[in-house]
Amino acid sequence: MKHRYLPLFLTVLLICIFALAAGPLWAAGPKEAPAAAGKAKPESLGPTGDYVIGPGDVLDIAVWKDEALTKSVVVRPDGKISFPLVGEIAAGGMTTAELKKELETRLARYVPDVDLFVNVAQINSMIVYVIGKVNSPGRLVLNAPINVLQVLATAGGMNTYAKRNSIRIFRQEGLKTRIFYFNYDDVSEGKNVEKNILLQRGDVIVIP
Repeated sequence: MKHRYLPLFLTVLLICIFALAAGPLWAAGPKEAPAAAGKAKPESLGPTGDYVIGPGDVLDIAVWKDEALTKSVVVRPDGKISFPLVGEIAAGGMTTAELKKELETRLARYVPDVDLFVNVAQINSMIVYVIGKVNSPGRLVLNAPINVLQVLATAGGMNTYAKRNSIRIFRQEGLKTRIFYFNYDDVSEGKNVEKNILLQRGDVIVIP
């Protein structure tokens, strides 16, 4: 009789061993994504840290010793520019080095050994908006990466009635809006400094 129950006993024993081994994994559950660091690279900088062209930027494009292929162009809201012999090209989202390479490739059939120069003459696409209880709300055109504390300082600081610990940053990501929460007192005291994120073009900072 004792041997009749041996297979059943072994099966139950194996199930218990498996449950004990797997238990900690089940208890852990999915990991929460880490918060974005305050020094994370903004989307206005490419993988190499170079500036990424955006709508409204003014570009100087010149082909060496060819005045017909030397002009200033404004990046349209759709991110495109027009250039002689090339037609339309999507410059938005490119660095100047990438745009230079693309233009040279397209012009090579018309201009042998083309020597081309691309420069961002005016940065007009780095815009953030500050609304609510600050002393100088409005539209800020930036010329460098900037974080939330820096923007609040640029906007003249918060007024007496501002809810300093309920600040929100709205960021459009495709068809979705992402919201970041910012507690001024905590960050200014050195707590939760990862919340002091670098802003991206188009961000809206709301101070209730």
